[in-house]
Amino acid sequence: MNTELWSLFISAFISSTLFPGGSEALLLYLASEGNYSVKPLLISATAGNTLGGMSSWLIGWLIASRFPAKKLSHKRQQQALAWIERHGSPVLLLSWLPVIGDPLCVMAGWLRISWWQATVYICIGKALRYYILLLPFT
Repeated sequence: MNTELWSLFISAFISSTLFPGGSEALLLYLASEGNYSVKPLLISATAGNTLGGMSSWLIGWLIASRFPAKKLSHKRQQQALAWIERHGSPVLLLSWLPVIGDPLCVMAGWLRISWWQATVYICIGKALRYYILLLPFT
């Protein structure tokens, strides 16, 4: 893989963790340069962003062993927990959203949503976001 695609992958990974990043800007820049077709850009950004989301899921999974979700006492925490439990893993389609996406991934791990379901829904949500950004270049 080319250095620019690796840079996009790393930027997308970092952007999908609790650290801010600029993967969308880099994606659009690389697309505008015209050196790559949409497919490798989409794959690189989606793979990095999905793995970043799954690293947040893993953090939540590790937290759950120390602080089980059932011990939440604050009413707002209980409401958030009930909402995610009611909607299940499809809520991870929203993992691309700023501000709430990373906590959704952490909560999914904390609630022990299966890793493969989390991966599938996180990947679909993030791929759709990047695909929409790349539509002008198709």
